[in-house]
Amino acid sequence: MKAMLFAAGLGTRLRPLTDNLPKCLVPVNGRPMIDYPLLLLRHYGVREIVVNVHHHADQVEAYLGDGARFGVDITYSREPVLLDTGGGLLGARSFLDRETFVIINSDVLIDLRLDEVVRYHRKRQAAATLVLRKDSQAEAYGAIWIDPEGVIQRFLHHHVPGHPSAELEQYMFTGVHVVEPRIFRYMGGPEPFSITRTTYPRMLACAERLCGFPFHGAWQDLGTPERLHSTAAKLRDGSLTPHFL
Repeated sequence: MKAMLFAAGLGTRLRPLTDNLPKCLVPVNGRPMIDYPLLLLRHYGVREIVVNVHHHADQVEAYLGDGARFGVDITYSREPVLLDTGGGLLGARSFLDRETFVIINSDVLIDLRLDEVVRYHRKRQAAATLVLRKDSQAEAYGAIWIDPEGVIQRFLHHHVPGHPSAELEQYMFTGVHVVEPRIFRYMGGPEPFSITRTTYPRMLACAERLCGFPFHGAWQDLGTPERLHSTAAKLRDGSLTPHFL
């Protein structure tokens, strides 16, 4: 299995840290934040990884190299202009379009049993499985509703007609997904676009099977200074101990 790490963002919420440093290399308890998803993938035997780069791309490539010192094989997808998540994924199509693959945001630290997600995805024969979590702010940031079988019935403002809303449970996306190559059938166009705002709603409208994996473990978004400091403190005091480190 292969994977993609999204690492091209500008990290505007982390300025001035990201003025001269790519977001994915901002340290969290002594490690660049990209180390955490990279080591998670390695722990589960995912060795072939593509990383998209844009902001201070040379620094990212200098740090990661070919991946050998991490025990993985890294390829780069360079973006002269930011392509958003959909455009970024489409740009890496030739690397990923042969078999099931994993996507992880590089600004996420998640203590996830990735093998369980892959089994869940395959058992349900999903086109894509999104790792979801409970969050009181789900409505504000983008809520996703799944039925008792784990099938997504409502995605942001899009829904599958005719399903009783009383049976649905609300979640929020963690930034981790397991995806089949047929996602690329629903992508196109030269403009930047989002997987979650554009591609998944399009797939839902075409009756593709999208599933949600309910996750209840430790998850940290590393996108703001406050969250960086909070996560670093938890790692230092042992209240956060990812199993893959």
